[in-house]
Amino acid sequence: MRPMLPAAALAVAMSLAGATEAPAQRVLTIGAQTPPSALDPHYHNTTNNTSAVRHIFEGLFEVSTEAKPEPRLAESLRLIDDLTWEVKLRAGVRFHDGTPFEAEDVAWTFARVPTVPNSPALFTPNVRSIASIDIIDPQTIRIHTREPNPLMPFDLAGPAILSRRVHGPSPATSDFNSGKLAIGTGPYRYGAFAHNERLELARNTEYWGPAEPWDRVVIRYIAQPGSRSAALLAGEVDIIDYVPVQDVPRLERDQRFAVFKIDSLTYVYLFPDSMRDTSPFVADKQGRPLPRNPLADRRVREALSLAIPRQAIAERLYSGLARPADQFAAPVAEHRIPDLPPLPYDQARARALLAEAGYPDGFRLTVHGPNGFFPSDDNLLQALAQAFTRIGVETQVEALPPATLFTRATNREFSLFMTYFSSAFTLNPLRQVVMTRNAELGHGPFNRQRYSNPAVDEPAQQALVTMDPERREALTQQAARALLEDKGVVPVIFLRNTWATRRDRVVFDPDPYNRTSALYARPAQ
Repeated sequence: MRPMLPAAALAVAMSLAGATEAPAQRVLTIGAQTPPSALDPHYHNTTNNTSAVRHIFEGLFEVSTEAKPEPRLAESLRLIDDLTWEVKLRAGVRFHDGTPFEAEDVAWTFARVPTVPNSPALFTPNVRSIASIDIIDPQTIRIHTREPNPLMPFDLAGPAILSRRVHGPSPATSDFNSGKLAIGTGPYRYGAFAHNERLELARNTEYWGPAEPWDRVVIRYIAQPGSRSAALLAGEVDIIDYVPVQDVPRLERDQRFAVFKIDSLTYVYLFPDSMRDTSPFVADKQGRPLPRNPLADRRVREALSLAIPRQAIAERLYSGLARPADQFAAPVAEHRIPDLPPLPYDQARARALLAEAGYPDGFRLTVHGPNGFFPSDDNLLQALAQAFTRIGVETQVEALPPATLFTRATNREFSLFMTYFSSAFTLNPLRQVVMTRNAELGHGPFNRQRYSNPAVDEPAQQALVTMDPERREALTQQAARALLEDKGVVPVIFLRNTWATRRDRVVFDPDPYNRTSALYARPAQ
């Protein structure tokens, strides 16, 4: 007979035996720069929100890391005629609480999109053209549009689909943040959310698609670049985004880490307040209000553009992880203006234009922008302010947290602010950012300065309803040239996206839209 173990020893032995039988959970910890402003998937159409909520929710389609729409809750999309699209829906899908996904949920979702209160930027452009939706059978719907919409495949990838049963009739954004309504069809379930701190997710074991490799995902929001790098070096996180420019060479040399890069669809621009007679953050050199808004003069906007040393910024501030922007479209965007020369850098010409506009001694200006929205954004603001000061526009900087910046910008509180946009199409930023704001048509949800220019609007509107690619390209480029000539926005740089991982833990599929997601990460072993 074997001698009996003491009770304490027996308990330890049993716990050790259990530990060897149960497989260890795979936990992915992400150190992300920018938190979502809400977990309501329709509240704010921005990259950081999409990165977070698309773990939990899904659209009919998803734009892949190759900038192509891929099926999710829809299996296929077919153009029947210029005003009719047929969508085949995926069968057998359930929301996290067991509620079935049904065809009626699509129409309910699209009706909700334009109605979300207090949104900094709605998904309205994605549903603007839809006139009605017919349910042909449980897995087939037909979308009828008011006008032709050549961007429909990508528009249907925008809004996440909610359940009319779970989320109706009037879901509050706060109930998504609390987790009460954070119920989607996605590969991960809501675990916990602390605003500006962390989002915790658990693998959806009932997911309709392939199982995700991570049992749990913890996304820590770490605004300070140095703190993100320190967390990676200390082994506190497995991956970080927006790798500080100065840390990239060191991490590339260290065999413990891997750095992933990709040319971005993201471009940084300045948005001047050009439509008002007076503006809040411009003054004369003595600080007195100016009788007229200098930014309303195209020559002044041109002078500011001429003052920007884009090549030097890309090489010195970004160490080659950026390129000078030549227009309001990414380098690989469809239908961008071809063969443009670099935007000129000419301080003498800038001063001459200021004098011609009636400001020979310049004026004072405050430029606003984000702190913690993209790499070195606060340093870029300072570089722009110095450049403007050199031509006589004495410029101060106010860097703000992204949520504060966009709320104030939406309230039209700034004279000049800096932000970015990401798109694989030239037509999309024209529609979203600079077309005259029209809530009914869904134009200009990001047009926070209320820019309006018929030379941009008219060809862009025609392009939005033109199915012929060659004709649409010509119209898009006509609108883009008018915008560039007017300097309605001032392009600055194109970003190159970077992520760093613990080499033995994670391999990452870099995304040109700059989305940081567990869906693009897989175990290294």
